[in-house]
Amino acid sequence: MSSLETTLSLLLLMALGFFFRNRISSKDQREGVRIIILSLALPATIFIALVKVNFTASLIIIPVLALVFNLVMFALISRLPLQSMFHIPDQQYRTLVLLLPSLAPGLSCFPFILEYSGEDKVALAALADLGNKIFVLIIAYVIAMRWYFRLNSRGEGSGKVNIKDVVRSLINEPVNTVIAVAILMLAFGLNYTSLPGFLRAGIDKVSLLMTPLVLLFIGMSIRLTWQQVKTIFSFLLFRSGIAFLMSGLLLWLLPPQDLATALLIVVFPQSATSFWPYSHMAAVSGLENKQGEQRVRTFDLDFAMNVLGCSMPFSVVMILFIYTTGDLFTRTVAVTGTAGLLILLALLPGLLPIFRTVKLAHGK
Repeated sequence: MSSLETTLSLLLLMALGFFFRNRISSKDQREGVRIIILSLALPATIFIALVKVNFTASLIIIPVLALVFNLVMFALISRLPLQSMFHIPDQQYRTLVLLLPSLAPGLSCFPFILEYSGEDKVALAALADLGNKIFVLIIAYVIAMRWYFRLNSRGEGSGKVNIKDVVRSLINEPVNTVIAVAILMLAFGLNYTSLPGFLRAGIDKVSLLMTPLVLLFIGMSIRLTWQQVKTIFSFLLFRSGIAFLMSGLLLWLLPPQDLATALLIVVFPQSATSFWPYSHMAAVSGLENKQGEQRVRTFDLDFAMNVLGCSMPFSVVMILFIYTTGDLFTRTVAVTGTAGLLILLALLPGLLPIFRTVKLAHGK
């Protein structure tokens, strides 16, 4: 199956979820699907990915660069005055800040890398994904919990974190449990093949549920309004522009020796947003539900699903565009020029009202 066919099959799953959303319309039904994903499929997938890691010290720069991308993107989206420019509610803005720095290369990027560049470049992309995993599994979780405790602390405005609450929430999350088990196994020199065959087979089968269930769930959960579409695509354009800018900087500082590596540097940061930060938001939502009417919502879960739903096709279009233009995006000028254009298009809806206001003020 070609990369395009693989991508179309993934988008078809999202479309099926969207068209069947009326059959699974009640909140309890969708909650059941979400629990299966977060408590079974996602932990199994994370466990397999971690215990299969074959890492050497000489390659550490690759995941470090991916983690730097995550952190720079997080810093820019959280620090720039984008919320006031686009008039976004706090819950939705925190949702964007946590989601947009994350990457999901397995769903949106790896099939194209395999098709256009071969297995050796997929291996490099998988190493880069290790750095991304540090962000989406650990750093994003800490950020989500910090925001939750700051908004829902019992003391007025204290924002102090109760360590017992943090530890309890960590233990109660299946994802955190499997991460701890995987780290212990790696620390003792064990890997996935060290497990009994029947156990590996069971974990593999549960992990296979991950991709179809997540894509169906995204499709079922999409509830878009025109205002949300404008906001989401403005931020996706901004994210893509920053990704191009960072890729251009890396191509300039560390020029690769071959075309495939240069294109990998450009396409990897264009991956869709990851589902894993959503799992942290869902964990926070569970804690908030226990507080009753006193709770303050940290995230907007419905908006998060809309972002995930829009991010996948957007990312696929960008990656296909990069690969089908030959060696165009191996040139620093082309990459940085595209970055500037995308950032301008992203900020234009927010800047136009400001320009109109200034023009009216001068007209008077």
